[in-house]
Amino acid sequence: MMTMNRRKFIEASALAGTSLGMLGFKTPHTLVAEGKRIGIIGLDTSHSIEFTKVLNAAQPNPAYDGYRIVAAYPYGSKDIEKSASRIPGYIEDVKRMGVQITGSIKDLLEITDVILLETNDGRLHLEQAMEVFKAGKKMFIDKPVAASLRDTLAIYKASEKYKIPVFSASSLRYIKGIDSIDKSKVVGADAFSPAALEKTHPDFYWYGVHGVETLYTVMGRGCKSVTRVHTPDTDIIVGVWQDGRIGTVRGTRSGKNHYGGTVFTVDGNQILGPYAGYEPLLAHIVKYFNTGEIPVSPEETIEIFAFMEAADESKRQSGKSVTLESVLKKASS
Repeated sequence: MMTMNRRKFIEASALAGTSLGMLGFKTPHTLVAEGKRIGIIGLDTSHSIEFTKVLNAAQPNPAYDGYRIVAAYPYGSKDIEKSASRIPGYIEDVKRMGVQITGSIKDLLEITDVILLETNDGRLHLEQAMEVFKAGKKMFIDKPVAASLRDTLAIYKASEKYKIPVFSASSLRYIKGIDSIDKSKVVGADAFSPAALEKTHPDFYWYGVHGVETLYTVMGRGCKSVTRVHTPDTDIIVGVWQDGRIGTVRGTRSGKNHYGGTVFTVDGNQILGPYAGYEPLLAHIVKYFNTGEIPVSPEETIEIFAFMEAADESKRQSGKSVTLESVLKKASS
């Protein structure tokens, strides 16, 4: 009797599963409210995994307003070995968290509402972003915006053309201690972060961008020129702002690397750090998805990348001072 009941239960469950499948409920994107279906482009970075863990948790933070990652297009770098080698494993990781893998960005855009452009290889960002712009969807672009200042400018030009504001930022913009800073009282700042190099990208675009973003978060726009001191293990960039303030970034490639900084204010010095994780950034991404309002202006993000491009030019010129205006002019020509 018990065996028969168990058999009937299994058969009934199988039929129910078949019926649900015929109704389309087996497809992950159908289980999430329309408007809140996130698609990821690029599974060659740990950021994609960390964002999925947070947003697709069994009991996600209500601050994320029901947004979930439902699908991903995995590529992604194909020739930066340390990035490309992650993709097969990361595909399996996100599948276990309920994410559907698509064969193209076009397929991804058809079943999602908003996009996280996570591709670690910034050389692909302009091409990938253009598909998203043409589909009319909001998009967060993870660092770096692109692998060149020229492509960075092109992305923001496309953002204007398609009337889709783009949000891009490092999670270090939300490092601990940053909220307590009265930016009107900042007279200077020193920031530091790891700064691993990748030959396919301008030096600081690849990883040192985290320290640069920390600096800009407290200093704001207005840097006039930079000089750079470079050794195999360390870089120091000194930026001079138009109002005479000085901000520095130390990028490290030896010893135990950390993120942080010191902010100099009219009331005294304040320490930044430690790293606050991905959650604060995700909260701002969700707010952007909901409102279309970007917390970091295009002008500031473009200046951040001009700052790093000028630092590369200073390195090429053996530490000479390079203006941001000069590198922007060259990239725009």
